[in-house]
Amino acid sequence: MTQVEFFAGIASRYSYLASTQIAKLEADTGCSVNWRPLYSGDLMTLRGPSPFAGTPSSGQYEWEFRRRDAEAWAEYYGVPYVESVEALKFDRELLRTIARACTAAVRLGLGAAYSACAMAAVFSGREGHDFTQAFLCSLANEVGGDGVELGRVMAEAETAAQLTATTREAFDRGAFGVPTFFVGDTMFWGNDRLVLLRHHLLAQK
Repeated sequence: MTQVEFFAGIASRYSYLASTQIAKLEADTGCSVNWRPLYSGDLMTLRGPSPFAGTPSSGQYEWEFRRRDAEAWAEYYGVPYVESVEALKFDRELLRTIARACTAAVRLGLGAAYSACAMAAVFSGREGHDFTQAFLCSLANEVGGDGVELGRVMAEAETAAQLTATTREAFDRGAFGVPTFFVGDTMFWGNDRLVLLRHHLLAQK
């Protein structure tokens, strides 16, 4: 079974959109997807100057274009989408906390289900103040885990270290944004490259 690594930014609109297609990708190609959640802001910091800082360097980075584009993808996929990241994106610590919750879920064997649930919550219209510790723990209960245990693992130093290591690994392997997929050393970046990833996986069968 071919392994696909999925480096996903929890507050990334395109990571969320791609996440809604993972089950279909696995069913269509027989691959197994390993979810690697991170906070994309930390990846951008490693890369250097952010294309989102200051005046957009091109139209593709303008907020209104990206909103319309994401809404069009959501309509195409037939999935819910509420552009709520504006309320969250300036709170780096909150976004890092959500990513740490997803990393704790990975350590507990709930990575895919929990991360998908957390990303769906981010793009459900919730405000930043809704993402309390209690709420993040409650998501574990929704996907068959234990919210109390998730909270305990979130607080462990090993979880923060794993989140940092995941981001560093993505950077060292050449990732410059999210979502990024790897099949071995072959990299596919972006929700819109899912079609190329699927083609690559089918060609290997």
